[in-house]
Amino acid sequence: MYLNLKKSIFCSALIASVLTMSGCLSTTNTGTLGSERKQFLLMPAAQWEQQSLTAYSEIIGSAKNERKVISNAQVNRVTKRLIPIAGHFRADSANWKWEVNTIKSSELNAFCVAGGKIIVYTGIIEKLKLTDDELAAIIGHEMAHALREHGRERASMNVVTSLGLKYGSSALGLSGTGQQVAEMATKYGLTLPNSRKHENEADLVGLEIMARAGYNPNAAVVVWKKMAVATNNKGKTTEFLSTHPAPVSRIESIQQTIPQVMPYYKAYKVKK
Repeated sequence: MYLNLKKSIFCSALIASVLTMSGCLSTTNTGTLGSERKQFLLMPAAQWEQQSLTAYSEIIGSAKNERKVISNAQVNRVTKRLIPIAGHFRADSANWKWEVNTIKSSELNAFCVAGGKIIVYTGIIEKLKLTDDELAAIIGHEMAHALREHGRERASMNVVTSLGLKYGSSALGLSGTGQQVAEMATKYGLTLPNSRKHENEADLVGLEIMARAGYNPNAAVVVWKKMAVATNNKGKTTEFLSTHPAPVSRIESIQQTIPQVMPYYKAYKVKK
């Protein structure tokens, strides 16, 4: 068992080295709060965008069949101001075929997939009683995921870790319990931390997007406090095993960075 554990740790370390060495570009301009982190993007952009579009089309198609795709004035109003800000981070986003859809559902969710396809569920607006500023915080966060291509990066990582575990375990003679340990080490040592890193990046980039669009960045704090109450998750105890930062640590991070983007919000208000 001890030998298998050592082999599994070596296998995970090998995969981590590949991921580190393969990071070669950043998909966005830095901005004020943007990330300079080099990203691992093995999957071709066109392939990922097509897969994302297929998934998006299936969701919208199903919702339309159930007559759940609706027009929401608040969502349309907020996204009209947010979308042009994407160009500050990616010039090519001006060529994206942006779409905005609202789905009538009790689900607390919203997302933006590759190429600028935004979906907002009415549940998150109604249950959290979102103001325009608060909705801007959520949509700005989701836009940031798309601009940073976090989904594509995650898919690339999954390809490499899957192949690494398959062939690395075989080469190192791992089987049974030993391979399970390798998978656990990869999941909690590589996959989930990277996901939390993506969430932190999206929080920061999203904060700047909303501020540049004239939405009060302090609303982002209110949103995550409301989310904490709605999901009954007010502590930090589950953060290590979660793909999202715990609400408390998320709020602390946002509060620390709000002063850096507040000038954009104030400048917008003066201009208007």
